[in-house]
Amino acid sequence: MADAPRAATAPPFGRGARLVIDRDALARNYQTLRRLAAGAETGASIKADAYGLGASALAPRLLREGCRSFFVATPEEGADLRRALRGGEGDIWVLNGYDPAARRLYVDHRLGAVLNQASELAGFAASPAGACALHLDTGMNRLGFSSGEIEALIADPGVLAGLDLRLVMSHLACSEDAAHPMNAAQRDRFTALAARLPAARLSLSNTGGVMLGADYHFDLVRPGIGLYGASADTHASHPFAPVVRLEAPILQVRALKAGDSVGYGASFTAQRAMIAATAAAGYGDGLPRALSGKGFARIGDTRAPILGRVSMDLVVLDVSDCEADVRAGAPAVFLGADLAETARLADTLPYELLTGLTQRPARVYEGAP
Repeated sequence: MADAPRAATAPPFGRGARLVIDRDALARNYQTLRRLAAGAETGASIKADAYGLGASALAPRLLREGCRSFFVATPEEGADLRRALRGGEGDIWVLNGYDPAARRLYVDHRLGAVLNQASELAGFAASPAGACALHLDTGMNRLGFSSGEIEALIADPGVLAGLDLRLVMSHLACSEDAAHPMNAAQRDRFTALAARLPAARLSLSNTGGVMLGADYHFDLVRPGIGLYGASADTHASHPFAPVVRLEAPILQVRALKAGDSVGYGASFTAQRAMIAATAAAGYGDGLPRALSGKGFARIGDTRAPILGRVSMDLVVLDVSDCEADVRAGAPAVFLGADLAETARLADTLPYELLTGLTQRPARVYEGAP
């Protein structure tokens, strides 16, 4: 492309990035997961504000698509979600355990308490707050009833008498690796333990577990990352549509000559004549600094590599090979279909990229609410 001027006018949609979230793609992903888990109910993990994408904007669409079981981390998240659902139908399960001090939130917003240890069960039984679930630790050693607590519970099932026990669940530690032997070991342990407890619906699988097949689905699956367009395994193909893209307007386009450096620390030096574009996105928007010198955006259909360091508000891109007419105001697009590759380049996971998006970019929701 031809040499560019060293300065340009302001972009038409402002000088900041915008986060575009596609609710129709979310709905397609939910239906894909339903098909993959046919025979089980498909719920939705919508904790951490729907993985950073806005639970209040996405949960009503999931409800319309048929989702009736939602999973959050805290009772405060659960209360916000119930308000987003306008007090309507749907079970909301709180994963991080039960604290009697928050009892009113459970009662007022009809939240289900996931009980992770014997002390929580005792506190809940002393003053029940609605429906409850038991979380069994089958090998992850993070949350859940320990082996000793499970055996004590099996030996004295009367401690569950009078409780509205609706769900027995566990969580897979290695579901992103289909060949990992821990998957089958956890499934078998979960099956054996659940058979010795009072009858309730069973739930084991996240998105990775859904992909492992019917032996892991039980009665209810609770996918998260697949809904939002990614897989926990960033090297594997998956059937999920991109849900989120970060669009950063180009603010300035300039010609570089051999020997010119770019950005903080002069960490990039041009070896030849190049065209560089400065886009309005940085780690202040959630674009990781770890992408410095190795990430990329898309301008049209062309990759534009990041030159030098990602800074708080800006990133410089190599647009020398872009076929599109690169000018101030044109969008440089991050994430989207490149979410998994971007996560790999940043040495992280799509989960962290999504939940790390900040509130600074204007949020634009596409598709029906």
